[in-house]
Amino acid sequence: MTSQQNPGTEHDPTQALIHMLNVSEQGGIRTLEDIFVGQTISSPRGSVYGGQVMAQSVRAAMATVDEERTIHSMHCYFLRAGNIHEPITFGVERMRDGRSFSTRRVHAYQFGAPILSGIFSFQTESCGLDHQDECPKNMPDPEDLPTADDLLGHLDLPQARAIAKERPFDIRYITPAIYLSPAERQEPFNAVWVRTHKRLPDDPRLHQAALAYVSDYVMLEPALRRHGKSWIEPGMAIASLDHAMWWHRPARADEWLLYVQASPSASGARALGEGRMFDRDGHLVATTMQEGMLRFPEFRD
Repeated sequence: MTSQQNPGTEHDPTQALIHMLNVSEQGGIRTLEDIFVGQTISSPRGSVYGGQVMAQSVRAAMATVDEERTIHSMHCYFLRAGNIHEPITFGVERMRDGRSFSTRRVHAYQFGAPILSGIFSFQTESCGLDHQDECPKNMPDPEDLPTADDLLGHLDLPQARAIAKERPFDIRYITPAIYLSPAERQEPFNAVWVRTHKRLPDDPRLHQAALAYVSDYVMLEPALRRHGKSWIEPGMAIASLDHAMWWHRPARADEWLLYVQASPSASGARALGEGRMFDRDGHLVATTMQEGMLRFPEFRD
């Protein structure tokens, strides 16, 4: 695997996403684990986007579980940065298959060492109690908000081009984007609309994995906003440490979802982010949590 996309996908980020999420079984190879190999979407950075590794791990775990069992949670640790020029191998351990729940452990490997370790849980459809947090009110419609291309398309910089042209998701900011400068209001809150640029196949599992993919993009932005920082802060070092996600209700990743995040705490060069995804009918479809490392030159010895 290299960072190159398949022929015909160079200018189509949505098709690149679909290709990346279709992890291969390598002819049914199995040791103590089921073995899969994924593809990498090209990136101007030397490291693999964490959401990609999570989404591919979700797909690998799904491939070992009966289709009537739906993923409802994952808990992942990012152990090492992934190299976009090297293959990623996914080893799935079938930890448990009970009457209603199945549990899988997935390790993503490069150079013989894990870059991600995660636990994924699946459940057969069941009836029970039903309630949810209320969807935020008075949010502008995504159609009325600027695209990343509107904000960054004029810049002749690799990172700006990647965000504006190559991401498979259309991400539109409700709170002002902090790509180039800090937000005026220093509050630990961030809100965006997200969806893929084009329609995805009618495969619910593909949509669940795609939501895992997009969930990692903006989780630490509330902490940056709270302290008047932007993505081009000089000398900043930032990395995701772990990520958890719960899928509550069905949703399509190619239809607009409101993704709101907050940061309840930052300390010890770490920040915690929490997020919630709502569809346009106000249904809470997913919840996310992530802790990340945030280091700035003014705090270094």
